[in-house]
Amino acid sequence: MPVFRVLVADDERFIAEMLGEILEEQGMIPELALSGKEALEKFHSSDFDLVLLDLRMPEVGGMEVLEKIKKEDSEIPVIVITAYGSVDNAVESLKKGAFDFVTKPFKVDELLNIISRALEIEQLRRERSYYLEEVQKRFQFEGVVGNSPAMKEVMEVSSLVARTNATVLISGESGTGKELLARSIHHQSPRREKPFVVVNCGAITETLLESELFGHEKGAFTGANARKLGKFELADGGTVFLDEVGEMSPAMQVKLLRFLQERNFERVGGTHLIQVDVRVIAATNRDLGRAVKEGCFREDLYYRLNVVPIKLPPLRERKEDIALLCDFLIKKHTERLHKKIKGISPQALRVLKRYPWPGNIRELDNVIERAIILTQNEIIQPPDLRIFEPPIGNRWKPLKELEKDYVEQVLEYTRGDQEKALRILGITQEELNKIREEE
Repeated sequence: MPVFRVLVADDERFIAEMLGEILEEQGMIPELALSGKEALEKFHSSDFDLVLLDLRMPEVGGMEVLEKIKKEDSEIPVIVITAYGSVDNAVESLKKGAFDFVTKPFKVDELLNIISRALEIEQLRRERSYYLEEVQKRFQFEGVVGNSPAMKEVMEVSSLVARTNATVLISGESGTGKELLARSIHHQSPRREKPFVVVNCGAITETLLESELFGHEKGAFTGANARKLGKFELADGGTVFLDEVGEMSPAMQVKLLRFLQERNFERVGGTHLIQVDVRVIAATNRDLGRAVKEGCFREDLYYRLNVVPIKLPPLRERKEDIALLCDFLIKKHTERLHKKIKGISPQALRVLKRYPWPGNIRELDNVIERAIILTQNEIIQPPDLRIFEPPIGNRWKPLKELEKDYVEQVLEYTRGDQEKALRILGITQEELNKIREEE
């Protein structure tokens, strides 16, 4: 357990010493300041996890101290202590960044509850910052997050192949981040200043795909009213990413094979050979080795593409990465959505780790974004996720059991507060008792 350092600022020595004793009994290290000036001096010269701040102090008042502390460290939680009846001051302090407030005379249990919540959020914030820094230090692949053995191997191979011009084949289920990894390889390569061009081979018909890749001359076919440059020509010097390459027709496979062998092509309807310098990174959610055996994919093209194979594991096989991924996604979406979400609770993380993730990281991304949009909490809780946990093993649970499981999750979230749970669930106490008693 971490030991927290708390700055206690109150000009009444008796109260400051009493607060210090309370904090010491909880295993914390208090540092007392008997004036606003002293509080600022101690805050500047040392590191603290939390500040308890009296608003009424001579010379430098508590509100001024609050402003200066938040200017220096906007994330540190500050709990304001104010005289009974000074609600306006308390509200003003919240607007200036205070975490919460208590009024004198305060109840010790109430204060300790607020301190506990503040330190939990602060600890989550620091852990998130630490993990994000570690990810950035260890892995230079933007957005590709993971510390599991499988992802370490992926990023090690990617780092090595990025320095070369070798053709790469990335395989993995939909939503595992194949395009993101391909972009990262490109941006870590000597070609980073040149274009990264994406072609979705599974979303374009055979005729259009040939024109998309190689371009066409004016009049090459009906509707070809002008010359069009293809993706290979546009990406000269850079990288072409062929997504879902396993969906290519046999005829297009032949044409792609010839390009990979010769590194030149003719536009559709043209006669002039065009030489380009492009790197090809292909991706597929199919087992191309099996497709070759079944006669659905050319063996020679497979070996041309599979120079350096990289397999991205599904999320269900790297659940140890979920906490890191959540930290990354929360940071990404809170900045974009301008919401102050500090992190995700251990209970919510347990729900995510039990979920099978058929949509992989893309689905996790959607779940976290939705939770951030809809939650009214600073810490994401299980009900914010809006997902049902999977059945145990391959046994599907009856609806009543799923209902009971969800009720228990909500009660865990409310820490046993049945009135709050009833409001969330929208049921009566009698209905709650009936659900919990059913076997």
